[in-house]
Amino acid sequence: MRWFYLFIVILFAAATAIFAFQNLELVTMTFLGFNLRAPLAVVAVIMYVLGAVTGGGLYALLKRSY
Repeated sequence: MRWFYLFIVILFAAATAIFAFQNLELVTMTFLGFNLRAPLAVVAVIMYVLGAVTGGGLYALLKRSY
């Protein structure tokens, strides 16, 4: 089972690397008057991390209240 998880992690890392190399064009992200120009892959990773932190915090809040 450990090899299966290792395979999944390697597969996910490879897919992420391919995504990053295929999406190198710059995009502009505007939020509250701030502009950020960054590659699409960087913006996607930032949004993923923000979603994970928000979801984890919400899960912890809900778990504590019940």
